[in-house]
Amino acid sequence: MKNLSLTFFACLLFITSINAQELLIDSTKQLDEVVISAYQYNRPISEVPLAIGLVGEKELQRFGASSFVPVINSIPGVRMEERSPGSYRLSIRGSTLRSPFGVRNVKVYWNDLPFTDPGGNTYLNLLDFSSLQQIEIAKGPGASLYGAGTGGVMLMKNSALKKNSVEASAIAGSFGLFRYSLQGNAHSDGADIRLMYAHQQADGYRDQTKMTRDVLQGEINFDGSKKSAIAVNFLYADLFYQTPGGLTKAQYDTLPTQARLTPSAIDKKAAVYNKTFYTGFNHTYDWNEKWSTKTGLYGSFTQFENPTTRNYERRAEQGLGGRTNTSYQFAKGKLNFGAEYQHGFSPIKVYANNQGQPGAFQNDDELSTTSYFIFAQSEFYLPRQFFLTLGASVNKSDVKFTRLSDVPNVNDERNFDAVFSPRIALLKKLNTNFSVYGTFSQGYSPPTLEELYPSNVVFNQQLNPEKGNNIEFGFRGNLLNNQLTFDVAAYDFNLKETIVIRREADGAEYFVNAGSTIQKGLEIQLAWMPQLAENSLLSNFKLWTGITLNDYQFKDYTKDTISYAGNGLTGVAPGIYVAGLDLSFRFGVYTNITFNHTAAIPLDDANTDYANAYNLLGGRLGYRKTWNKFSLDLFVGVDNALDEKYSLGNDLNAIGKRYYNAAPTINYYSGVRIGFAK
Repeated sequence: MKNLSLTFFACLLFITSINAQELLIDSTKQLDEVVISAYQYNRPISEVPLAIGLVGEKELQRFGASSFVPVINSIPGVRMEERSPGSYRLSIRGSTLRSPFGVRNVKVYWNDLPFTDPGGNTYLNLLDFSSLQQIEIAKGPGASLYGAGTGGVMLMKNSALKKNSVEASAIAGSFGLFRYSLQGNAHSDGADIRLMYAHQQADGYRDQTKMTRDVLQGEINFDGSKKSAIAVNFLYADLFYQTPGGLTKAQYDTLPTQARLTPSAIDKKAAVYNKTFYTGFNHTYDWNEKWSTKTGLYGSFTQFENPTTRNYERRAEQGLGGRTNTSYQFAKGKLNFGAEYQHGFSPIKVYANNQGQPGAFQNDDELSTTSYFIFAQSEFYLPRQFFLTLGASVNKSDVKFTRLSDVPNVNDERNFDAVFSPRIALLKKLNTNFSVYGTFSQGYSPPTLEELYPSNVVFNQQLNPEKGNNIEFGFRGNLLNNQLTFDVAAYDFNLKETIVIRREADGAEYFVNAGSTIQKGLEIQLAWMPQLAENSLLSNFKLWTGITLNDYQFKDYTKDTISYAGNGLTGVAPGIYVAGLDLSFRFGVYTNITFNHTAAIPLDDANTDYANAYNLLGGRLGYRKTWNKFSLDLFVGVDNALDEKYSLGNDLNAIGKRYYNAAPTINYYSGVRIGFAK
């Protein structure tokens, strides 16, 4: 297998080297500057005082089209993990410690509406790879327009294309990977419609890691009049994936493909069943040249079942919410103000797990969550190319708990105080090529529903919200006539009441506040894109890198009279280095090569155990061409070409030191995408 992967990359290097003399610079060509929509800036990135990661169509097509993990992990300061196929975990600037599974402490929006549920959890694994065309990740506390949160904000978008088209794609790969999708776009003078269906399945590298997912998705955009527009989105996803459980170091070293043995994940048929329907509605109205309002509503329903090695849980989660934002454009700036509201209700029944079936009844609970915030943000375009942003939000959340299975019923609640969270940012545009900025923001993150009601099924009355101050400086720009671009951000985030995970003897998790942490980081993005002469064989050449340096430490954390002050923050790699090479030839051949180095990661608060550092190499080689109305993309690829042994998605502070979830060894894929546009 290693010889085959080396042969594959030798071919890529050969393609890279041929006709290198054609990399002639044509200084008359200019590249369009990226426009950022986060925080309602809608301005070129050179005028935006914000550390942000961008994923567009080109980035999404660099990899195997079956997982978001390698795409997201190319962004400095952002880490995505997949413990088994379909089991995602997302961290922005070190928020993994609160997420034994799922996506928490990251506010996620889909087409300008909340996709994070009212309880603070996000089912990111419901989305198929073709569900999205653009992702913006704003790093650091959201504050102002996005309310509570210390981990950052992810803005996901898709839209119906303004044309009549159909597209089909399929991919097959190692470990039983198979995926196909069908989508169509219809365009008329007053409406655009897009429908998409996708199916994906995999056996997984380890035992007990099968997954299947079916997604049906649609968008309809109406132009109501010259002043108004309406957008309707819906998503139905049926997701199943097995959960193998963590391994000890001895088990991981001996047979990394095995599932957890005691209790047996196989015998218990540990898995997740998730059926979710989500629909959203947006209305935009331009009152005049200065005033506009965008209002949206959404509703969701989830049937969730989770047989584990401890019990069998059933949920019927219901959520609804809305968001409104009014914008006023004045002569030297812009004002945004509005509000967001979410309410969720979740009946939860817990049973003994009888080999993957509900057994003896244990608990019957109901939880309801209400969260809302109001926000305002003003931008000022000052003399001498200064741009000032002043924003803030007032955030409130309440959680109610009822245990129906106890007589008399148990009723508890947590009413968190309203919190004011400001954000201040100042940018100076030095010239057309360089800008510098500084920001100050206060983060506030109440416990999620899964933290207040964790797997030990005890409602936590002692857990408090996280609060922190973030100071950040950055500079970005370009050299050599926009051929060399750079983006650098340095920050110092002091977090109090840091929420960390602990485990009971049977493996059930619960959460506590661990004093404070100091989180300092440096994020660097560099890219070289020489402007090519028209007679060059190459149509695109890009060499890029992303560097993440983390100095994260516990400040005053004591557990069982033992001080962990000065220890590295659990689950955070001190350094991650990513680099890539993208080549496209005018005759249709293209290649994308990606390298990722991740440093050793502390697995427990005491820093006695670490996951080894690892190096990943992957690549895609294909042929992409468009003839009149038809388009074709044929590709093959390899992931983990160096056949590294590593754990992706470690179980932190695990009882019995069952930390490790082995990631796939070297694996291959091939695929095709065919399109027709009228």
